Amino acid sequence: MPIALVALLALASFALGYALYARFLERELGVDDARVTPACELEDGNDFIPTRAAILVPQHLAAISAAGPIVGPIMACLWFGWAPALAWIVLGNVFIGAPHDFQALFASVRHRARSMAQVVRDNISPRGQVLFLLFIWFSLNYVTIAFTDLTASTFADTQGAATGPGVAASSMLYLVLALVLGVCLRRGMSLGLATAIFVPLLIAVIWAGPRMPLVPPESLGAPARFWGLAILAYCYLASVLPLWLLLQPRGFLGGYFLYGALGVGLLGILAGGFQVQYPAFVGWTHQAKDHVEPLFPIFFITIACGACSGFHGMVCGGTTSRQIARESDIRPVAYGGMLLEGVVALISLATVMMLAKTDPLLATTPSPDRIYASGLAAFANALTGVDRAMALSFGLLAFATFIFDTLDVCTRLGRYIFQELTGLEGSVGLHVATLTTLALPAAAILTMPGGAWKTFWPIFGASNQLVAALSLLGIATWLRREGRNFWIAAAPMAFLLAMTLGSLVLQAWWAATAPSPSIAICGLASILILLALALVVEAVQAVALRTPQEAGALRLEA
Repeated sequence: MPIALVALLALASFALGYALYARFLERELGVDDARVTPACELEDGNDFIPTRAAILVPQHLAAISAAGPIVGPIMACLWFGWAPALAWIVLGNVFIGAPHDFQALFASVRHRARSMAQVVRDNISPRGQVLFLLFIWFSLNYVTIAFTDLTASTFADTQGAATGPGVAASSMLYLVLALVLGVCLRRGMSLGLATAIFVPLLIAVIWAGPRMPLVPPESLGAPARFWGLAILAYCYLASVLPLWLLLQPRGFLGGYFLYGALGVGLLGILAGGFQVQYPAFVGWTHQAKDHVEPLFPIFFITIACGACSGFHGMVCGGTTSRQIARESDIRPVAYGGMLLEGVVALISLATVMMLAKTDPLLATTPSPDRIYASGLAAFANALTGVDRAMALSFGLLAFATFIFDTLDVCTRLGRYIFQELTGLEGSVGLHVATLTTLALPAAAILTMPGGAWKTFWPIFGASNQLVAALSLLGIATWLRREGRNFWIAAAPMAFLLAMTLGSLVLQAWWAATAPSPSIAICGLASILILLALALVVEAVQAVALRTPQEAGALRLEA
């Protein structure tokens, strides 16, 4: 079967979801262009800037897209087969992930561009807000651990045509390039000139990295551990340096990787003539190191960002809601943006579908970064005939770039949340909050061997989707008070709660009963479960006990 046929069916499903279900959500939510959005009402040229949807869609996509929709689909396909992975990517995006993003952005706009934590405070309770923030902060630790270790393992890998040290060199050059770009833009260089200069330099970085590989001295210890700590040092700098110096220019350059990878992947699938070779269904269980993982519920939290991501709600309520010029733009920006991330997941899935079970890439413990980069290289080679080693370097650097997108945003967000919870302010608060946020990831990198990301990935997926469930909990509570159809939020919330809490319970049990018990995983999974259940109790009490007058008074107080 041609992979192009599978992809076309998935894309058609996305188009139908956008045309039909997103329209239904608009009607049920009461989207109204006659209402003035916060971006227009509070326009200040800095934070609140009305922005056309055509510009805001790619900006929002760059903010939400990271390595999650790459790693998750690859792992789920390897473990259970491509058919269930494809079904969850399509149905999850159309009925859960995209509706979550739509409703999160809409709720933020209707709450004067406040964050999801503020939406929870306004509609559940101040204590609910604290529980929500604590849950997010602990979840961010899991994200940082998983992605730091995954990137460090990539940089330390010396196998294959494009070695890890070469990718590490390209990555370091890429970050230096971002710093230089930030300084140039700050000193008045036009965006057009910057694009004309720095995009070709980005291509040069891809070419140069493998020719000047970075190998840490043996005296500094295991390469994976060295790179893990180096990446955390980058996270620290990204959190404390001004946005204009590192994060914004890195995001600008990273956007070209994102769109380049999307273009190469999608065109390669549709025009490359590749056939499906991997089995459609592998089995109902997956054999992990010391336990058996069932398809329900582990499968659904393995593909997290590629079907539904709670962290998108933070982006919606953090920056995007302050740029919505009219409410009808929410559909293309939020619902459409999530479907575009679904395309990223579809491309990742295709990089496994094209492999036979006997492929050398699958002979040993499969590496998602290698599978993804090899697939992109095959797509690029089929389209343009570009040198395969060069294409492989592009794929690996694109993979690392998506992870940098996640890590620097997570660290800065963790710092914000810690400061909000503790009241730490000023320069001291900035550094203390950042170091505290990175303390647990640093401890994990120092004490756990390379490959720890495989242990933390399921908890990352569960916590990420549980953030979405808790956001939908706050939205459902608000919609019920407003007399709207709250089931559009409550139904996906119930499904996500069942899958994520069930997964966390299993992972806590496996960690506690393993031959070498992991107190850290068991303890942190238990903390996430308790925080989530406490917030559910707060929401039930808010709906059952609080009168509309009390709810209005709480919103005024907030």
